[in-house]
Amino acid sequence: MTPLRGIKWPYAVIALLAVAAAAFGLLRPHLVPAASSGKAKLSATDRIKRNPPPRLFPDADLAPIGRQAAAQRQKADALFAQWKKAHGTARDDKAFAAWAARRVPAPPTAAERTAELHQVQQLAKSRTAAGKRAATWLELNGKKDIWKLYLHDQRELVPVQRGTAEKAELKAALKLAKTISDQVAARDKQPAPFVPDPSLRPEKHIKPGAKGPYSYPSRHATRAAAAVTFLSALSPHRAEDYRWMQDEVLYSRLYMAGHVPSDLTAGTFLGDLVGDYELAVGGR
Repeated sequence: MTPLRGIKWPYAVIALLAVAAAAFGLLRPHLVPAASSGKAKLSATDRIKRNPPPRLFPDADLAPIGRQAAAQRQKADALFAQWKKAHGTARDDKAFAAWAARRVPAPPTAAERTAELHQVQQLAKSRTAAGKRAATWLELNGKKDIWKLYLHDQRELVPVQRGTAEKAELKAALKLAKTISDQVAARDKQPAPFVPDPSLRPEKHIKPGAKGPYSYPSRHATRAAAAVTFLSALSPHRAEDYRWMQDEVLYSRLYMAGHVPSDLTAGTFLGDLVGDYELAVGGR
């Protein structure tokens, strides 16, 4: 397992606290007190400070899904160039969402998906308590908060007006990523791995004969790719760290049987498109 990296003060301190807590078995995300209903909503920064990361997965575990995700980048860039040529850089979220949804590859065949399910079943046999802690943290924070935290780190180094604009653009990218991935999932109706095999996640309490929840494409993967594409354009020197965290999020979804590999690559491809779109309409 590897600690959180690439985040400067005060987040380096968070990482050190996480390592120390993990060593003494103190990290328990479910024990973190939630904000009371009468208080102001916590920011992404505050939520992660209250629930710092445990040791995450080692790079060797991430490599296969990381390579698969990286392969989507070039395809998405080439395809987005077609959209930009036809539509320019004006914002039209509705038209773009419909266009991007049609570009997501068709789901794998039943036989191919069964083979992927077997991969996830094999991985589930190697789960450890530490791995579950890491996956739980990544599932919780990999949707939005970690990406907002990275942008917060960037915003400390830019003028306020620019930082405010970038915050709004990242929020828009994450929202659009969720919207389109949800639309495609409802259209293609590919069940999450724990639906055909409830033993993978018994706490989900899947009813016999259930069809969903649907997992193609992965919402986590779509949001992560959109965020990484956007953040990397703002701060290219930090791109390696962003891609590392993206790989952590993707692997966690396999580890806890939320998705099979094709869910993640489809989501990554879609998220890369969304990131390209947000950069273009923002004039970046």
